[in-house]
Amino acid sequence: MSPQMAVPTEKQPERRPMMFPFLDLQAQYGSIKNEILSAVSRVFQSQHFILGPEVDNFETEVAAFVGCRFAIGCASGSDALVLALMSLGIGPGDEVITTPFTFGATVGSIARLRARPVFVDIDPVNYNLAPAQIPAAMTRNTRAIMPVHLFGLMAEMDAILEVANTAEVAIVEDSAQAIGASWEGHPAGTLGAIGCFSFFPSKNLGGAGDGGMLTTNDAALADRLRILRVHGSRTKYSYEAVGMNSRLDALQAAILRVKLRYLPTWTAARQRNARRYRAMFLENGLNRYVQIPEEDARRNHVYNQFVIRAPERDALRSHLQRAGIPTEIYYPLPLHLEPAFAYLGYTKGDFPQAEAACREVLALPIFAELTEGQQASVVAAVAEFYGHKITF
Repeated sequence: MSPQMAVPTEKQPERRPMMFPFLDLQAQYGSIKNEILSAVSRVFQSQHFILGPEVDNFETEVAAFVGCRFAIGCASGSDALVLALMSLGIGPGDEVITTPFTFGATVGSIARLRARPVFVDIDPVNYNLAPAQIPAAMTRNTRAIMPVHLFGLMAEMDAILEVANTAEVAIVEDSAQAIGASWEGHPAGTLGAIGCFSFFPSKNLGGAGDGGMLTTNDAALADRLRILRVHGSRTKYSYEAVGMNSRLDALQAAILRVKLRYLPTWTAARQRNARRYRAMFLENGLNRYVQIPEEDARRNHVYNQFVIRAPERDALRSHLQRAGIPTEIYYPLPLHLEPAFAYLGYTKGDFPQAEAACREVLALPIFAELTEGQQASVVAAVAEFYGHKITF
């Protein structure tokens, strides 16, 4: 093509700069900056960067916060899932039941150990694993069930526990988005054999990089997890098992220890913002157009995400973007339709609820520092898309 030739392009609609971020980590940091810098300085003064006292103390504090006997730090939430399955001896020929509506690490952890992920569809209201569908997916090779406490809302654990206990299979809770959540008073990460948490920066308790944690009430499992995260070694150059390098950095532990003290306050702010969204949508009749998260007295929702649902999701998101409103899609494609998992043999239509959710869900800003005015601008923009007049 000649460099002088102009290529016609379709004119794109003008988009305003975002009025505020989807997640304002700078605002969070500004409120605790001096404490964070002091914690980082403490680590540099010690020159102890991997495991050690900071990690030991953080593990103790997380165990107390979650309400379990043992907490074991690791390098990431993804590694936590892999380590959990490794500690249970899951490998080739084994099957693990989970959801197709989740982040790729959930299913990737199963596949990495050459076990087989087996999918079960989701509940269309809370987006978690549908317990009633689990028994039909179980076979003689089923070794574990991995429910995901999605968006900060725990799965229906009573029913899942009943199935697991009857079949004598383990439960590994993917609690990456759910620290502080609970089911009928039982905290996330305490009802299964092992709970797995992520401290990715966007999580409710987020570090300055990757980090993860495993929780358990089983002393033998805790001991095995500690060995597996350090190359399968209890003492230097002595290997009891084939493990991996997945140690939590002391810098991350020190930072997270500061943030853990504020987590209850931040969680309460997210829950306040969720109530405010709900009131704004309901009082203005916008629930006629979009589905909003329901409250459930059995569950303490910590709102890692506030997810609405609309058949016109893509058009709505484009409208909000033009209005300067940030949104995210969790998740655009169910995992059974992702190329990485095509070998499992699933096809479109196998899990209709998950597929429909991927077409329709939209996450709105919900971070603790979000103001009432910012939330009003979000709701007003949604109303504008539907041509609906509102008053605040």
